[in-house]
Amino acid sequence: MPENCIYKQKTITFMKTYKTNEIKNIALLGNDGAGKTTLTEAMLYEAGIIKRRGRVSQHTTVSDYFPVEHEYGYSVFSTVCHVEWNGKKINFIDCPGSDDFAGAAITALNVTDTAIILLKGAAGVEVGTQNHFRYTEKLGKPVIFLVNQLDDENCDFDQLLEQLTGIYGPKVVPIQYPLETGPNFNSLIDVLLMKKYSWGPDGGAPTIEDIPADQMDKAMEMHKALVEAAAEHDETLMEKFFESESLTEDEMREGIRKGLISRGMFPVFCVDAVKDMGVRRLMEFLGNVVPFVDEMPKVFNTRGEEVAPNAAGPTSLFFFKTAMEPHIGEVQYFKVMSGTVKEGDDLTNADRGSKERIAQMFVCAGATRIKVEELVAGDIGCSVKLKDVKTGNTLNGKDCDNRFSFIKYPNSKYSRAIRAVNESETEKMMNALQKMREEDPTWQIEQSKELRQILVHGQGEFHLRTLKWRMENNEKIQIAFDEPKIPYRETITKAARADYRHKKQSGGAGQFGEVHLIVEPYVEGTPTQEVYRFGNQEFRINAKSEETIDLEWGGKLVFINSVVGGAIDARFMPAILKGVMQRMEQGPLTGCYARDVRVIVYDGKMHPVDSNELSFMLAGRQAFAQAFKEAGPKILEPIYDVEVLVPSDKMGDVMSDLQGRRAMIMGMSSESGYEKLTAKAPLKEMASYSTALSSLTGGRASFNTKFASYELVPADVQQKLVAEYQATLKED
Repeated sequence: MPENCIYKQKTITFMKTYKTNEIKNIALLGNDGAGKTTLTEAMLYEAGIIKRRGRVSQHTTVSDYFPVEHEYGYSVFSTVCHVEWNGKKINFIDCPGSDDFAGAAITALNVTDTAIILLKGAAGVEVGTQNHFRYTEKLGKPVIFLVNQLDDENCDFDQLLEQLTGIYGPKVVPIQYPLETGPNFNSLIDVLLMKKYSWGPDGGAPTIEDIPADQMDKAMEMHKALVEAAAEHDETLMEKFFESESLTEDEMREGIRKGLISRGMFPVFCVDAVKDMGVRRLMEFLGNVVPFVDEMPKVFNTRGEEVAPNAAGPTSLFFFKTAMEPHIGEVQYFKVMSGTVKEGDDLTNADRGSKERIAQMFVCAGATRIKVEELVAGDIGCSVKLKDVKTGNTLNGKDCDNRFSFIKYPNSKYSRAIRAVNESETEKMMNALQKMREEDPTWQIEQSKELRQILVHGQGEFHLRTLKWRMENNEKIQIAFDEPKIPYRETITKAARADYRHKKQSGGAGQFGEVHLIVEPYVEGTPTQEVYRFGNQEFRINAKSEETIDLEWGGKLVFINSVVGGAIDARFMPAILKGVMQRMEQGPLTGCYARDVRVIVYDGKMHPVDSNELSFMLAGRQAFAQAFKEAGPKILEPIYDVEVLVPSDKMGDVMSDLQGRRAMIMGMSSESGYEKLTAKAPLKEMASYSTALSSLTGGRASFNTKFASYELVPADVQQKLVAEYQATLKED
């Protein structure tokens, strides 16, 4: 662990309290490897938070300080940081770039107000860029594009800018451009300030000069485009622009700020974060132009009421992130949604009903934390050693009953059954999994009674690989992953009848129950027939009672009592239903749940002494099983909607692969420079799709899935599944 962890630091200096209109919150996004962690180092260094810039390769950065991040060389967790710059406080959250850790980016965007999306100079717009931009689009967040790694020999800024404009349209407006890219990069032209910035080999403070004569025409052309873009978002500025075709520097900043807030423009900046070139200028822009907390749209509580970031309002904190840190335990990160929170405040947990005292508060720079006495609405901080606070909880002061639930996480894409190699450690493993879910809510932990497996649902193979590493290295629990079983369903396709007599005599009172019943497929809105014919027999139905049961595993069971003449006493009907339900929980074909069946009990027999509930339960179960097997039984499999975002040159490969997975292609369209492919595919065939897609496209594609429906499996698949189940029964 780095030397700046809280448990090695005895800082007691309190930081000043910033007002809501002095606070800005920013998320750092971008594809894996775009340089977000390195930019974080440079920003903290420029602001004096750290005295020396660390390096990712040397495991000395403020972000990426957890052992698993050192092991794999990429960000797994988001890192909350802050800087004080020109009398303002800028909170920023460095987010993982991999789509496997999308939960961190989505969380950060929900509690910040502006996104900086980094791009690699040599790679341009990548799938991570596209994914993160879509998140900003859904949440309506301002976006600044930041081109990094301009010293890469394959960087072509003009081509990259053309790509950005082609994808995101004329809203993309460059504020800077480099004079040269590649190993010789050391200067750029700023068309907002109309100055040339250049740096020595160590970066840092720039030399600021007039624009060279040979660059003036290009700079003026881009300056005019920027002025026009800034003017578009304010009527007064637009009128002035039409009159004079120019704006002052302050007017341009105001226009850009309004353009950012409305997502009417996406400014483009340039940096080389490794060499600390352009970072200080970027921070000036963030401090001077990016909107403050109180300028952004308000958040709504769970009752749909608007909650303004008002420091004088009732105190309300939303806890958006939990980190499990060695020697400390839980570190809880929060945003002050309303009011002012002070050390020693007693608050109420709106989600859990418990009382909490905020004994200590800090602002963060990764693992380094600086104590604060109070934080106001809009600010971000953390606390430790809280008793009963979980990710997503809200703490309120007196006379406040807010609850917040505005973060919507993506559906899982990759699932595995998980087990402790040493079965005695299963409970310990479950406790560790629940802790990990506190840190990353995109984990879903499911103890499946149906499949008899513990399932872990995540965002991809890397996601689960990091879980395994942490479980084995941090928790010292050896685990194994297995292929998850598929939750098939059984149903019927035609009507059938059966009867069964349960009779047992063993001295004294015996057991007797006889049940005659009909089964047929249940389809919503289809009435029960009055007459059924099987062979030469006709059966008339006169329903005395009908019960519709919504099955917890999906579908329905409709149970009808049509017994006449007292052949079966009404008091035995619940027992027959119980027997039917038992058999539906273990379908006759494969042992999977049955669904969408109508059962009509129309006749039977009972004995005045030997009939009881157990007898009719057993008779009902066996009669149902026999009728089910004669009713054209079929196996249903879960089908998922699949949406793949893929580069056009890989479209054919991806489509062929999906068709090989029994997928049905539903449509194709273009979206922001990528092709979007939609399909319906069986869950069975999608178990390792994230790995296959990454391999097919070199990691350039992404996908998401959503449960759609249950559909009949092909006949050959059904035969195989039934044979496998029969084999297991023989083994047992």
